[in-house]
Amino acid sequence: MPMIDIYAPAGTFADPHQVAQNAATIVKTVEAVPDIPMFRQNTAGFVHELAAGAISDVDGAGDHVRVQVLTNDGALDRDKQLAVVTQLTDLVVTASGNDALRDRTWVLLTEAVPGGWGLWGHAHTNEELVTAARAEIAELQAKAAAQGN
Repeated sequence: MPMIDIYAPAGTFADPHQVAQNAATIVKTVEAVPDIPMFRQNTAGFVHELAAGAISDVDGAGDHVRVQVLTNDGALDRDKQLAVVTQLTDLVVTASGNDALRDRTWVLLTEAVPGGWGLWGHAHTNEELVTAARAEIAELQAKAAAQGN
């Protein structure tokens, strides 16, 4: 259930909400978790629009975007890391209409330590998250079976 934070100068994106939704969808899809409410409702993107002058590189340029993806430990193997970075960079470039951002978008992949993933008021370990997902899948399957689906 990744959290994606996108930091960009205000006005970089015409539709920040759509960028946030697309970022969440990208990471959920690449992570390849089951398409259940637990993951759909707890994978979220946040676009943080920063005031002019709030970002600078050594040369003084402020047209950069920083994307930080926080996942549970081990959620992204090497192939998934490569895919997430590529697809999120593509999203930034497309949504901004600024191809130059391809070279000025930083994507940081961060993993929460076991027990460092708080959800539903509890600090979960990876095993607890897997158990919760399996329980939700079983519940959804039981409901579908009861309805004759």
